[in-house]
Amino acid sequence: MLTTFPGLESILPLWLQISTAAAWVLLVILIAWGVSRFTNSEPEIIRKIVHIGTGNVILLAWWLNIPAIVGITASILGSIITLLSYIFPILPGINSVGRQSLGTFFYAVSIGILVAWFWYLQQPQYAALGILTMAWGDGLAALIGQRFGKHKYKIFGSNKSWEGSLTMTFISFLISMFILLETQGNTWQTWAISIVVALVATALEAFSFLGIDNLTVPIGSAALAYFLTQILVLNSIAKY
Repeated sequence: MLTTFPGLESILPLWLQISTAAAWVLLVILIAWGVSRFTNSEPEIIRKIVHIGTGNVILLAWWLNIPAIVGITASILGSIITLLSYIFPILPGINSVGRQSLGTFFYAVSIGILVAWFWYLQQPQYAALGILTMAWGDGLAALIGQRFGKHKYKIFGSNKSWEGSLTMTFISFLISMFILLETQGNTWQTWAISIVVALVATALEAFSFLGIDNLTVPIGSAALAYFLTQILVLNSIAKY
């Protein structure tokens, strides 16, 4: 059964549902532009505003039960725009021309994959879990790590900090807990799955060569939460 907030999708017509999601993304971009234009914020701050802000659109898609084709189409268009932005200054402040990372592209691709997968299964909460883990977990981990990271380590040329990684673990755990508590209740399985997802998401985020973590973290987190739920929760119910 599709897990949504009952009534919202029936109250709002489809065009208004789509407009609401589009308006949110536009608002995030305008905020990022304003911060870039009127403050002396570092480019990384601007990127993380967009990174975190746009990720939250998955909640609107879930709550409003926006059709999968809309999310997939938006993902394809976003992927094309971000690829072009690595060559042309389409998204200044978000991507830098010649920047050695495909993170924004992978981010757009991961949204399309998760929407296609979990809308088909009628389990959109796992798509939300994956995207929000990437948006908030990775976003805050990068900001905390850059500002407060004193204890460094390196994996395949990527500089990380234990402070940033611990932030990733903590935020990933909170996101998993909030979503799974809402959808499957307060059980030991919910806590166990959240802990495992948080640890695996942190490990995946540490391997961020060319921004590949923007693909592996959301898909890996969502897939792990889904399959562990099938094994631990549904099998437990079947025994009774």
